[in-house]
Amino acid sequence: MIWDYPQPFTLKLTPTSSDIDGLQHTNNAVYVQWCEVIGWAHSEQLGLSLNNYQALNRAMAIRHAAYDYLLPSVMGDELILGTWIVASDGKLNMERRFQLIREADEAVIMRGQWNLVCIEISTGKAKRMPAEFCDIYLPAIAK
Repeated sequence: MIWDYPQPFTLKLTPTSSDIDGLQHTNNAVYVQWCEVIGWAHSEQLGLSLNNYQALNRAMAIRHAAYDYLLPSVMGDELILGTWIVASDGKLNMERRFQLIREADEAVIMRGQWNLVCIEISTGKAKRMPAEFCDIYLPAIAK
């Protein structure tokens, strides 16, 4: 597979009938949901779960999201979704990228990008990343 960045955190997916829209392809909103699923799974694998976020009263919230839908996928396609953290200032901001590939022909189906900001959960206001975030997320930045 040709990935945009090295060593993605991956998740294998196969669209089911509930993912298919009236045009008989995977609905674009499903890709957005899958990005949320893999984003959390990657964070948890690195060592930060929702419980950690709540205990620290901090979260990485999506400030801006963009998705490029390049090709359709259909029910039964075997897909691999990859994600990476690609940048962070170690203060407030972090960037996560996504790439969805169809296994059969290695075609790129979708690319996505999230620009994230660290917030204090209790107020919703931007707050500096706690040391725990920096210790876990910064070493995970794709190089």
